Amino acid sequence: MAGPTRIGMLTPSSNTSLEPVTAAILHGTDTSMHVSRVPVTRIALDDHANSQFDTEPMLTAARLLADAAVDVIAWNGTAGSWLGIDHDLELCAAIEKDTSIPATTSTLALLDAFRAFGVTRLGLAVPYTADVTDLIVARYREHGIECVTTAQLGLTDNLDFGRVPAERVRQLIEQAAAEGDPHAVAVVCTNVAGAPHVAGLEQRLGIPVLCSVSATLWKALDVAGAPATIPGWGQLLASGTPHVQIPP
Repeated sequence: MAGPTRIGMLTPSSNTSLEPVTAAILHGTDTSMHVSRVPVTRIALDDHANSQFDTEPMLTAARLLADAAVDVIAWNGTAGSWLGIDHDLELCAAIEKDTSIPATTSTLALLDAFRAFGVTRLGLAVPYTADVTDLIVARYREHGIECVTTAQLGLTDNLDFGRVPAERVRQLIEQAAAEGDPHAVAVVCTNVAGAPHVAGLEQRLGIPVLCSVSATLWKALDVAGAPATIPGWGQLLASGTPHVQIPP
């Protein structure tokens, strides 16, 4: 029996931003969000930090979302931006095999959003340390995206990402747009509340501003077969959910 769309989100356990932001975006729609958490507390490049993104904990959380008969399962985290796209593609394949529910991730969503807007020159705004940022730059270059400007906060604790004040988030986005003539700015982290600033900064900067949280929702709606136009949150959500694919 058809009914409202249910979006399943796999969420880092220490994330405090993506749930309230996604709920605010979805307010007044007939789509609901349902969350299952996986243990993630620190972002770095050592083996212990990277092991937080192993497949098995994700599958355990995904199985719980499957009990709610969600229409899509989205890993609402950006680890694939430094671990590589193959990590996320393999995760999606494992979730789909285990639950028979289509899956996507924040990194896949961002790459699709870049293509939807024709972005090849990107301003990168992140809360991470320089080594994580540099690896994101290298990974994006593999997909034809040159990060012409980077703005970073040098943080590692995921709780601290969610505590960044709104004014500092706006400054970070503006800093990422300040040089290099980028086609767009991307806030790559789902625990930085970029979405509330997107519409205003797009008017001010004259380029798309892509937030990981809103991009993940945009892609999740597409994968769920429930394309939606959601005004007030920037060009990406206002444009609806076109069926775009990552180029080979």
